[in-house]
Amino acid sequence: MRILTRAGALAAILTVATVPAIADGTYATDKVNIKVETVAEGLEHPWGVETLPDGAFLVTERPGRLRIVENGALSQPLDGLPKIAVGGQGGLLDVALANDFDKSGTIYFTYSEPGRGGAGTALARAKLVRDGGGGRLENVDVIFSMDQKTRRGQHFGSRIAVADDNTVFFSIGDRGDGARSQDLMDHAGAILRVGPDGSIPPDNPFVSDDKARSELWSKGHRNPQGMDFDSKTGTLFAVEHGARGGDEINQPQAGLNYGWPVISYGRHYSGAKIGIGSDAPGYQQPIHYWDPSIAPGGMTVYRGAMFPEWDGDFLVAALKDRMLVRVDRDSTGNITGEENLLEGRYGRMRDVKTAPDGSLLVLTDEPDGALLRISRN
Repeated sequence: MRILTRAGALAAILTVATVPAIADGTYATDKVNIKVETVAEGLEHPWGVETLPDGAFLVTERPGRLRIVENGALSQPLDGLPKIAVGGQGGLLDVALANDFDKSGTIYFTYSEPGRGGAGTALARAKLVRDGGGGRLENVDVIFSMDQKTRRGQHFGSRIAVADDNTVFFSIGDRGDGARSQDLMDHAGAILRVGPDGSIPPDNPFVSDDKARSELWSKGHRNPQGMDFDSKTGTLFAVEHGARGGDEINQPQAGLNYGWPVISYGRHYSGAKIGIGSDAPGYQQPIHYWDPSIAPGGMTVYRGAMFPEWDGDFLVAALKDRMLVRVDRDSTGNITGEENLLEGRYGRMRDVKTAPDGSLLVLTDEPDGALLRISRN
């Protein structure tokens, strides 16, 4: 496990082999023709993206760098990040803007935090200060730190979704130990919810339970790497990795258990059965699952103006088969089908966000990764 200091993160300038440029293109889909444009290249395993009010983009790189993309150019890594444990699936993960970002400049970010026993997922907030073409972080405050750290290098989660009431939802995987997902005294395998300063909201489901962590929102998750609110209904959705099959879209609700590893629609990588089957009392069913797996990354519930044909659909970034998956929903929210977009054309897709103009932003998780824009052709 490599530990990046603040200075080390700044000094770790991206060095990758020269590869052919990504080819932009136009493509037909079931409902609309789309155009793919490369906004920026040369990102090393980018993980999360947000659009800033001035049209620039804030992008995390898993090796421990935060950059601004403006006019197709990458800034130098922003100074101010805390120490990050970089290794396996760990590093700098998601980023999100606070609801009052226009006034406060506050952002949230998740990362694998080094500590006693190894590393664990942490959530921090900071003020983004722009400085010419770049910027820096000030007033960095770690508002949540996973208490049970481990040297395992997988399943850190971790997406962030900021609710209208300013509470912050974020996900943590089971850290490679499924039993932790069923332990209410463990932060692993969960969707969590805290106030904007890390305080515990008084209406959290386990706030009065001395045998459960107060930050918990829902449990029984394997490795949720996508999460988004439906801006029309206010409903929270999450997508998570299964093992060999059993990737799921869930609707995390307060105090509910989503089954991992007691129930699953997949199997262990060895082929062995997982738990007791796909259904059991006390455990929630996914609203959708994949078998075989697509290895989902980020997701967005589409409510943009550019693609009215996709209104209410889920767009899910997929690492396996290097594609974007559109999960079709009807006007009542029922899933009616799915479509694989751009399969094998642009690399492993890690994140997808709806931009303010209704276009889609996609990050490719590659050593020489890219930020792509998908618009109407």
